[in-house]
Amino acid sequence: MTTQISPSAPAPAGTAAVPGPRRRVPGPAAMLVLGGTAVLVLAVVSMFVGVSDVSLSSLLAGDEHAWTIFWVSRVPRTLSIILAGMALSVAGLIMQLMARNKFVEPSTVGTIESASLGILVVTVLIPGASLFMKMSTATLFAVAGTALFLLILRRIPLRNTLIVPLVGIMLGGVIAAVTTFFAYRFDLLQTLNSWMTGDFSGVLRGRYELLWIVGALTLIGFLAADRFTVAGMGQEFTTNLGLNYNRVMTLGLIIVSLISAVVVVSVGSVPFLGLIVPNLVSLLVGDNVRRAIPWVAIFGAGFVLVCDIVGRTIRYPYEIPVGVIVAAVGSVLFLYLLLRKRSARA
Repeated sequence: MTTQISPSAPAPAGTAAVPGPRRRVPGPAAMLVLGGTAVLVLAVVSMFVGVSDVSLSSLLAGDEHAWTIFWVSRVPRTLSIILAGMALSVAGLIMQLMARNKFVEPSTVGTIESASLGILVVTVLIPGASLFMKMSTATLFAVAGTALFLLILRRIPLRNTLIVPLVGIMLGGVIAAVTTFFAYRFDLLQTLNSWMTGDFSGVLRGRYELLWIVGALTLIGFLAADRFTVAGMGQEFTTNLGLNYNRVMTLGLIIVSLISAVVVVSVGSVPFLGLIVPNLVSLLVGDNVRRAIPWVAIFGAGFVLVCDIVGRTIRYPYEIPVGVIVAAVGSVLFLYLLLRKRSARA
């Protein structure tokens, strides 16, 4: 007589339990590959979205007009979106480490407004200035504006989580008011608006190549991630570990200012991107900066790609600037992060 044991019954005493099959969890490298693949898919979709008839069938059929639009407009636009999204997100992360506050980024500390003021100054003084001269002047003004914010931050005795971004927003508002006043006096308000609203519709081959600079700066930020992490813990701690605090802060200042200036000169301002992306990535993968930077870059590129596709399709055949879409979504997420921080403290 044989004894039947049901599958749900416990194993008899003295017998080893056979472990069931375990579900393999993808490692960090595999997850990064999946994230990069998702961005690549979005990039391919972006290349075939627009008013002009550029489809896979027309390209395979050898349509000369379709191929011209594809290489002159669609590919440069997609590359510029990826480069700007990656760079601005990483710049926001570096800015948060420098200010030791998770609610700051270039558009909330006066960096973007200072870069716009620099472009206005060079436009008024040298109307025929080259793009490189505008970028250089915007970088100098961005460095000065960011350094002024950090200097003011050191003078604040109580560095509350909410006080720091409020100070940056007020400083940016003052700089923006000065810029708007002189733009009005010199009849350059329309030009100023084009710098303050991120828009990739005017990106063409030969007009986006400066953005490769921000790609190189993003790589430098990744290589110096550990130094920025240490510097974010304070000057005394950094000095005790043998690092030059001022050099690290200067490097971060230059990276953030250059990225902001190049993006403003090339495509305009994309607000809140450097604030929401690092915070969302921090919720997912933690605060290890070296591990977080690749995710910040991938998430930033994918987020801007999605916003740009939405801006091109929501009112087709018209287009909403990507800066408007990012600002609308970013402001909602910014409020959520603030309320979440407040409820967590409570």
